[in-house]
Amino acid sequence: MYSYTICFIKQGNKILLLNRESPEWMGVWNGVGGKLEAGETPFECVLREIREETGIEMEPQNVIHKGNITWTNPTHSYVDGMYVFVAELSEDYVYPTPLKTDEGILDWKDLSWVLHPKNVGLANLKYYLSEILYDEINYEHRFVYDGDDVVDFSRLPLVEPVLTK
Repeated sequence: MYSYTICFIKQGNKILLLNRESPEWMGVWNGVGGKLEAGETPFECVLREIREETGIEMEPQNVIHKGNITWTNPTHSYVDGMYVFVAELSEDYVYPTPLKTDEGILDWKDLSWVLHPKNVGLANLKYYLSEILYDEINYEHRFVYDGDDVVDFSRLPLVEPVLTK
């Protein structure tokens, strides 16, 4: 079992991102999510994290598991990861941004901006966000880090069943 969840909340051609204030990923845009609590399933965790970080009470049927992201170092002395989810908000749901929260700043970003190949203001979304949003296949996205640098990345189709509510 991995330690974290992350969710990318879509509304039409926009995605809600968080620019975190905490040292881990400080100053870059990423999805919302966090650490699983004892006895919590990944699905329960992502719903809780969405509520805590955005105030949105997401309908469970609008949140789907879209794979996993794992990371290690060159010596493979540790491995951890997160369960990745995509949530869809209806077009008539009003969520004004930018919004300052305890976690950072939430803001809707146009997908063309998020997916632009020259965008350097994001966490490592360039490696996997397109597949998560648009590919029918769920993947395990594997990162190898040396310090903060990605030294290897691979993507494998998930063979395990997709998480359900």
